Amino acid sequence: MRSQASHKFWLKITAIVVGSFGPILFLGTMPQTLEPARFTLDLLSWPLDGATTWGSPDTRFLSALTGGFLFGWGVMIWCLSAWVHDAAPEGVRRSVLTGTLAWFCLDSAGSIASGNASNAAFNVLVLLVAVGPLWLPAKD
Repeated sequence: MRSQASHKFWLKITAIVVGSFGPILFLGTMPQTLEPARFTLDLLSWPLDGATTWGSPDTRFLSALTGGFLFGWGVMIWCLSAWVHDAAPEGVRRSVLTGTLAWFCLDSAGSIASGNASNAAFNVLVLLVAVGPLWLPAKD
């Protein structure tokens, strides 16, 4: 499954994986809709114990920023697959792979430094799903 067509398809999966966190975090901007964001962070900072709160306005603001960045990054990956991939498939693959690895390293290091090493383990799963066959160049 390392053809240009499969890579182009997988870029859409990557876009959905990355971009899906955006709306969840956006919901965390408003007290009446913050539960999905709070639950997601509680899950990622395992164990699931209900200790994660979203009470601070600063947290809700950070949720808006992070949600916007993740949603925008997901949309950008989708657009690369739709509008650029055919012209520069290897450049798109390498760019998305490099960006995803950069996210993985910084997010995992920050998670460990903040006492949430469990998120680094979750990041491994997200990385494997997001990158899929993009690890290697297409064969055709």
